[in-house]
Amino acid sequence: MRTPEEHRRRFEEHLRALELSPEIGALDEAVRYALDGGGKRIRPVLCLATAEAAGGDPDHALDAAAALELVHSFSLVHDDLPALDDDDERRGRPALHVRFGEAEAILAGDALLTAAFGLALRYDRADVGRELTEATAGMIGGQYLDVGGNGLDREALNRLKTGRLFEASVGCGLWVARRQDQAPWREFAAQYGRLFQIVDDLLDGDGLVEERGREATVDLGRQAEERARAALERIDADTSVLAELVDDLVARV
Repeated sequence: MRTPEEHRRRFEEHLRALELSPEIGALDEAVRYALDGGGKRIRPVLCLATAEAAGGDPDHALDAAAALELVHSFSLVHDDLPALDDDDERRGRPALHVRFGEAEAILAGDALLTAAFGLALRYDRADVGRELTEATAGMIGGQYLDVGGNGLDREALNRLKTGRLFEASVGCGLWVARRQDQAPWREFAAQYGRLFQIVDDLLDGDGLVEERGREATVDLGRQAEERARAALERIDADTSVLAELVDDLVARV
């Protein structure tokens, strides 16, 4: 089994070699800027590790992993726009709309999303594309709830805006591996996505922390961690790498 770092290195090689459509012309620079912004590549690594744990070839999941990262990057580019979160920085660099302009940022996000579905279409079955489509719709729905603001259910928002792409990361890995018994894997994915957002809120001191307080949010995180680990125990496979990803997440706080 490959370690998370080995999956990450293999994914970075694949991403660097990724060819974008020549039809986007000079917009290629802005798209590359969005993809080269760093980050831990958690979603692609989760996809690759799931595919391998489920009995598949992780290299065969690289296009699915790249599609997930492109969708994630699209969401960040658009989230940073003045009409949404209005953030001027992303991971210590100027946000894409600050660096290239708002129109270019909108179009670069569109190009990222289009390229993601192009990658999903490389598979001989529609499962990966369907998984990605449904997750992206959920993520957009979560962003819309966030824009509305008033009276929102924070955990429901998190399940959509953050959780759906984590669920798709596991789901795409399972489809690549042709794994049909998916229930415990998907329970793990849901709880991992929940834990990820809780950890993020604890580190930033916002979201659930503002709404419920730090102690209550820590308790929610413990529940999500326990449920994620319990789901892994129900899986008849070597899930040690997935457990390591949980360890890494918990270690952040």
